[in-house]
Amino acid sequence: MSAVLDYDTAAAAWQDAVTAAALLAVDPPGVGGVCLRALPGPVRDRWMQIAYELQPPGTPWRRIPINVSDSRLLGGLDLTATLRAGRPVLERGVLAEADGGLVVLAMAERIALATAGKLGAVIDNSEVAVERDGLAERLPTRFGVIALDEGANDDERPVGPLRDRIGCHLELNGIPVNVAGGSEYTPEQIVAARGLLPQVECSDYLAEALCAGGLALGIGSLRAPLQALRAARAAAALDGRCEVDEDDVRLATRLILVPRATQVPPAPPPDEAEEQPEEQPQEQPPEEPEEPPPEEPEPPDSEQEEEQQLPDEIPAELVLEAARAVLPDNLFERLKIRELAQRSQSAPGQAGALQQGGARGRPAGVRRGSPRSGVRLNVVETLRAAAPWQTLRRAQQEQKGEGAGGRRVLVQPDDFRVTRYKQRTQTTTIFIVDASGSSAMHRLAEAKGAIELLLAECYVRRDEVALIAFRGTGADELLPPTRSLTRAKRSLAGLPGGGGTPIAAGLDAARDLIEEVQRKGNTPVLIVLTDGRANVTRAGTGGREKAQQEANEAAQVIRLSGVRALLVDTSPRPRPLGRELAEAMGGEYLPLPRADAASISEAVQAVTGAKS
Repeated sequence: MSAVLDYDTAAAAWQDAVTAAALLAVDPPGVGGVCLRALPGPVRDRWMQIAYELQPPGTPWRRIPINVSDSRLLGGLDLTATLRAGRPVLERGVLAEADGGLVVLAMAERIALATAGKLGAVIDNSEVAVERDGLAERLPTRFGVIALDEGANDDERPVGPLRDRIGCHLELNGIPVNVAGGSEYTPEQIVAARGLLPQVECSDYLAEALCAGGLALGIGSLRAPLQALRAARAAAALDGRCEVDEDDVRLATRLILVPRATQVPPAPPPDEAEEQPEEQPQEQPPEEPEEPPPEEPEPPDSEQEEEQQLPDEIPAELVLEAARAVLPDNLFERLKIRELAQRSQSAPGQAGALQQGGARGRPAGVRRGSPRSGVRLNVVETLRAAAPWQTLRRAQQEQKGEGAGGRRVLVQPDDFRVTRYKQRTQTTTIFIVDASGSSAMHRLAEAKGAIELLLAECYVRRDEVALIAFRGTGADELLPPTRSLTRAKRSLAGLPGGGGTPIAAGLDAARDLIEEVQRKGNTPVLIVLTDGRANVTRAGTGGREKAQQEANEAAQVIRLSGVRALLVDTSPRPRPLGRELAEAMGGEYLPLPRADAASISEAVQAVTGAKS
């Protein structure tokens, strides 16, 4: 959770949040929506109330739960009306009902990737395509999205395709309750701004500044400058103007471009007038004999004159000046672990791999099949599959001289639908610790602290932790997979150190444990703490070159298993050997020469996606 802001900073942040709600009310599809990062509480409730009250009368406002079905989201067969009418009847989904208004997405940080993809397709095409249950309809719809992000950590965010389509990104955590006041805007102003919006124009200069500013901030998507332009036009309309000015561009930069920045813009060049030395008198060159004047070139046409008058650089300084004022100083540090987590996991905030099918877990749709071997029949979806064929089946029975036998719905085996389930497997984090050398005790203390920090969360996630230490001529499994903190502390208390560095033996032991974990149906994650400099072979003899070759070979075998891996380089001065070993293992490389237990634990959680 973010720290509580000082009064002035919190007041400015709240004012921007209220303005974003007003801009969203003026142009919901153009702004795209608001990604509201805030935990449940009075501050978020107050903002939601303001956003709702600013909507003109009759504006659709629909809520989408996290477990929404496709038929409710996109539309589908209205089972009751179909059975009553004897023909397929379309039921409009939430997105079609929200045309011209807003949809509120609860717990957006946990939304399924498939649901986010369907929502994004509707936003891009401005229509809902219903092609299921014997129906084929296209319903036009344009709306804005309010995504409620309740994530507690930086890696718990809505999926990328959804974030990219939402214009404003707000952070309300840290704003005190006494700062969250009312709004100076009224629904009447919103209605007037909507009427004025089509007449608002933006100069090419300011439009180019938004595009160039987004590029300088490291924003690769073209949607961001387009949404910023629409937000600037909405701000001008809200102020009763028909022309976008620089203040509107600065506001759009704070609300839309800055939250998506991935790099700090370059500092402005120093003033040339200040750096120029005083002009020194120059000696006059000797006069040369006059030459005949050269022939005058043909005058350029008007198009060439316009090209020469264009500025050499696109005017982005206006946007960058507004961005530098609000960008955090530790932007790179905040993005480092988040980037590592996004590269190493498919779903933020979740650990373990998904297993489809079975009879336990969370429902994950339906499929055609028979209710056998404990598989459950989905009665509603079975009736939904049978409903479009009732008229045809009754006509066929009448031709055969057979009656319906008192049955209101004729169901055949092809109509059977069973529920699919998915459940997340247990994650086993395997630590491979280099216990060799004179500084082994320092690294072992870090490993002990990191393991104890991770075990504190294992009870909630039902995850396990294992420890293998290698030194001398071999490797030992000091801690088998366990969730018991008492057992872990007892095993870690007498962890020995010293001797050579048999990395190949440690990776071989890790491979055996990985196979054992996979046979149990769990998901292994490998964390290796070493400097990468092997000097003992599998046979227990010395020889750096052969020992390094065997270590790389053992790492390549682990890569074939497809396990997620992280190599933490603990050497005081990281060398290429550690990176080469990580690449051979197919894992991430993280040099932490001064790592403590907390930083190692944070890096491990970023790779495993285990932050709660």
